[in-house]
Amino acid sequence: MKLLQIERDALLTPLQAVTGIVEKRHTLPILSNVLIERKKEKLNLIATDLEIQITTSCEAGGKVSEDQSLTVSARKLQDILRSLPDGAETTLDLQANKVQVKAGKSRFNLQTMPADDFPKMADAGELQAKFSISQKVLQDLLLLVQYAMAQQDIRYYLNGLLLVLDGAKIKVVATDGHRLSYAEGPLASPHDKREVILPRKAVLELSRQLSSGDADVKVEIYASQVRFHYGNSELITKIIDGKFPDFTRVIPVNYNKTITLSRQELLQSLQRAAILSNEKFRGVRWMLTGSSLRISCTNTEQEEAQEEMEVVYNGEALDVGFNITYLLDVLNNVHTDNVECSFGDANSSMLITVPGRDDFRYVVMPMRI
Repeated sequence: MKLLQIERDALLTPLQAVTGIVEKRHTLPILSNVLIERKKEKLNLIATDLEIQITTSCEAGGKVSEDQSLTVSARKLQDILRSLPDGAETTLDLQANKVQVKAGKSRFNLQTMPADDFPKMADAGELQAKFSISQKVLQDLLLLVQYAMAQQDIRYYLNGLLLVLDGAKIKVVATDGHRLSYAEGPLASPHDKREVILPRKAVLELSRQLSSGDADVKVEIYASQVRFHYGNSELITKIIDGKFPDFTRVIPVNYNKTITLSRQELLQSLQRAAILSNEKFRGVRWMLTGSSLRISCTNTEQEEAQEEMEVVYNGEALDVGFNITYLLDVLNNVHTDNVECSFGDANSSMLITVPGRDDFRYVVMPMRI
């Protein structure tokens, strides 16, 4: 029985949109599969890892006498389609518990599993808030902070990103306990204050999928889920249940020791210094005096890298250490000409901001070197 006949890219593009969350190895074999639903002229593709679910749809072309559905290995189908020539006319035929993929003189018979066994995410209950925002604006916000999320931290609520609706603003915050990144953007209309923690994997996948165009993404917040609708796709993610740290207490105020630096020049200096940093501790020393910032890294073999930058600085001399990876992360993701670095004392965190803007702040804790 023919499931569909379609040009290769018309199937490969939506398939690639859902396979990013498919785990290579899973205790439930069906989670390695993609659910393919044929409903009249529409084709829906669905993948899930039980925490996140992505659905995308496309035109199937032609008509079928009845709706059909199956699940098949997402990776294998994707690899087969990628290996076919551009523009190849591709046919999927159902045969008992297999699906045959045909293109030209190529034939591939893949095992299927029943569509009824596919664990779609349950309904989320009552809608608590919804808003629309430009895909580019949301993507930019996520990219400004997501690198500061923790990975596999025992404090599970840090393995994600805090999304806050606050009046006519949307705020996003990420921290791993050693550094914190905060960004905010405008909303078209004001909302009651609401906070949710989105899991790390959902944040990374969403920022990868959103486009840099003007199209909107519609966001719906439920008690245990958040749903993002964009283009022909929908991403549903569970919410991390936990209490995120009070980020307002972490962001310093009233720092009066501030220098303005070329972001590119500072980034390149740190990249060079990092070559000789201690691979385990990744420490970098900042020595600030009236007219210069000296940056140095040493390692266990007594090797040393030194860099010097001219600065305008009126405060007392400062000697403080940081994790160089945390500094490289922010400089690689904030795409401005200059950055401002503000300090308390040698035991205080550093605040990195963008001149003339108060919609982004990055705090990095000092370290002993």
